[in-house]
Amino acid sequence: MAFKKVCTLDDIWEGEMDSFDVDGKEVLLICKSGGELSAFQGVCPHQDIPLVEGKFDGKIITCRAHLWTFDVCSGKGINPSDCALAEYPVKVDGEDVYVNVEGIEPLFAHT
Repeated sequence: MAFKKVCTLDDIWEGEMDSFDVDGKEVLLICKSGGELSAFQGVCPHQDIPLVEGKFDGKIITCRAHLWTFDVCSGKGINPSDCALAEYPVKVDGEDVYVNVEGIEPLFAHT
């Protein structure tokens, strides 16, 4: 697996999200309650809107454009429920945060 460094733990705090380019793919890194990190595709599967422009309430990501919502534990769509975000593996080595996008393509849904 080709993990790439995206940031350090000081760059993203609990309850925050930020977007990073990893090998040409926009990745949304989320720091959930308790400091657990997750990485998902950085664009909404609806119309390719950057999710970092939306809201994160600690459990749900909401796209700013059409208010599509996603569960940060699974990446599954809440509204609508027939979509999902691609999830990327994350690892932490010391203070450095790495993400692997190799072989995982962003998902897209109906319009």
